[in-house]
Amino acid sequence: MKTRETKPVIFLFTFPLQGHLNPNFQLANILFNRGFSITVIHTEFNSPNTSDFPHFTFVSIPDGLSESEANYTDVIDLLHVLNSKCVAPFGDCLKRLLSEEPTSACVIVDALWYFTYDLTEKFGIPRIINRTVNLSAFVAFSKFHVLREKGYLSLQESHADSPVPELPCLRMKDLPWFQTEDPRSGDKLQRGVMKSLKSSSGIVFNVIEDLETEQLKESLKAFPVPMFCIGPFHRRVAASSNSLLTQDMTCLSWLDKQEPRSVIYASLGSIASIDESEFLEIAWGLRNSEQPFLWVVRPGSIKGTEWIEILPKGFIESLEGKGKIVKWAPQIEVLAHRATGGFLTHCGWNSTIESICEAVPMICKPSFGDQRVNARYISDVWKIGLHLENKTERLVIENAVRTLLTSSQGEEIRKRIMPMKETAEKCLKLGGSSYRNLESLIAYILSF
Repeated sequence: MKTRETKPVIFLFTFPLQGHLNPNFQLANILFNRGFSITVIHTEFNSPNTSDFPHFTFVSIPDGLSESEANYTDVIDLLHVLNSKCVAPFGDCLKRLLSEEPTSACVIVDALWYFTYDLTEKFGIPRIINRTVNLSAFVAFSKFHVLREKGYLSLQESHADSPVPELPCLRMKDLPWFQTEDPRSGDKLQRGVMKSLKSSSGIVFNVIEDLETEQLKESLKAFPVPMFCIGPFHRRVAASSNSLLTQDMTCLSWLDKQEPRSVIYASLGSIASIDESEFLEIAWGLRNSEQPFLWVVRPGSIKGTEWIEILPKGFIESLEGKGKIVKWAPQIEVLAHRATGGFLTHCGWNSTIESICEAVPMICKPSFGDQRVNARYISDVWKIGLHLENKTERLVIENAVRTLLTSSQGEEIRKRIMPMKETAEKCLKLGGSSYRNLESLIAYILSF
């Protein structure tokens, strides 16, 4: 068995989307801190800032994306193009690295790189997958073929509020849905990811086992491979910037001037887009709530506009300093700030677990994929937030913000999220579930 002194090398193949880069680099830092050398393989598209991680070795591979492909609005199409065009470059890179690194232990790949199972098997190196969803969504995705066969996916509008027999916590409108113009493209992605997962040497999750015990049992039945729940990743390592967008740090000094737990933080993630009418409804809902708000509006996220130029004349002035709109924010620091009292979120898993760790209740506006599952768990299972139920209307948003920040119902929600924060802290300590699972993961990697 290799010992830590030999500095075994882990090859990490990151996926070039913001919501995947964050947990991939967090995992890399966790393993580096435990004595592994990390070689990061990345595409030229959305390549990371290597100067942020001087302790890693970086290897870039050509992805062959044309300008039009790199700007695809259909993210699922982009995933398939990347999985097609990176086969040969990744294979050549891995072959070379294996010849240069005799102490290589394994390859860790993001789950969206579904093509990699053939190559790692060919070269005889173990492949561990970093799955960037929680276990509840993982179970839902694992039943995707059954949901499709039974016609449930076509009932998401006509029978939106009907329960899903196979997933009793969910309604038809909560089922994982891929934002793509061609449903067959989503099916292809799901088949590729499932095949890759089942043939892997193990799966790592940025989750807290204690919060999803039954879902872990169900996952192990569907996927008889070792699973390691070692989250929350971001609480194990020092904050580091791997943002593809420039973070506006002035929002922290603005928060310093606000009252404790008075601010609603609004951010709909790094991929989702909304139309002009939704944007304006959110704007007026936040404005009319009369609560201070910090709103992240990603450039290009409003269809047909560059940024916030469609706001009515005088809107910003009417806020009188009670609202701040930025292009991107240091989210972990914002959620940890004493002034932040609620989070209007798309319910991506990174955002959800970061919010839980700071005991910040949520208002759920999910778009696609696992976000819908997460939102239902937040509102109906864990009861730590409110669900907009697809109603992007100013009065609904205004009422949700006021309820969360100023009502007794909001206070009850806050009380329910506190024990989850405590669980997130305890699981990392000696004897905690994530502590034990990380030890198991390290021993497992060293046994290869």
